[in-house]
Amino acid sequence: MKKLENRVAIITGGTAGIGAATAIKFAQEGATVVVWARNAERGNAFVETAKQQGLTIDFQPVDSSNYDAVTVAAKEVNEKYGKIDILINNAGITNDSTLKKMSVEQWQQVIDINLSGAFYCIKAISPYMLDKGYGRIVNTSSVVALYGNFGQTNYVATKAGLIGMTKTLAKELGRKGITVNAVAPGFIETDMVAKMPVEVLDGMRAKVPVGRLGQPEDIANAFLYLASDDASYVNGATLSVDGGMTI
Repeated sequence: MKKLENRVAIITGGTAGIGAATAIKFAQEGATVVVWARNAERGNAFVETAKQQGLTIDFQPVDSSNYDAVTVAAKEVNEKYGKIDILINNAGITNDSTLKKMSVEQWQQVIDINLSGAFYCIKAISPYMLDKGYGRIVNTSSVVALYGNFGQTNYVATKAGLIGMTKTLAKELGRKGITVNAVAPGFIETDMVAKMPVEVLDGMRAKVPVGRLGQPEDIANAFLYLASDDASYVNGATLSVDGGMTI
């Protein structure tokens, strides 16, 4: 039996990079997958790409930093499929600058999407999980939440905040059949990272004990574990998937 057979999963930021790899992995493992993202053109293109692989994935154009939009979209998913079992909070952005140069707008934009957006999704979706007495919520943090990163005050604050929120909600929801965990990716070879200068990539790679950058599928595998019944006794954990960077 596939690991996510008969499960309904929502994946935010699910049309590219880690989110897309996770959507594909979950669909392969039997889940009904709905991806949320702001870019409708890219979302529809991703659905077509999945279809070419023999997979059916739904797409909804949702801005996770808009609570009303999230609430409406969650209701639509629940009405269509009768439940929501899994939420992967993966939507996130960077808008880097040193403290001296960072504007209030830069700070707020990242907070709104990375941190408030995750809260909004959990707030809107958890009632449907509570109705069924079952749920798997996984938040995407980052290794920079564990050791900081120059020029990323806003981003690091959101990723550290997600770890704290994960622990708190694990205590609140765990006894009700809903586990809440986080994954902290290290340097992952997404399209954005691949565009960096070779010397920068070499420097990043040199910091990783296993000697390579991570692949989106490495994170998708971690999400799959935490979203499955294999991890039914894992709650409030932050799983670092970083090749050993934080040792």
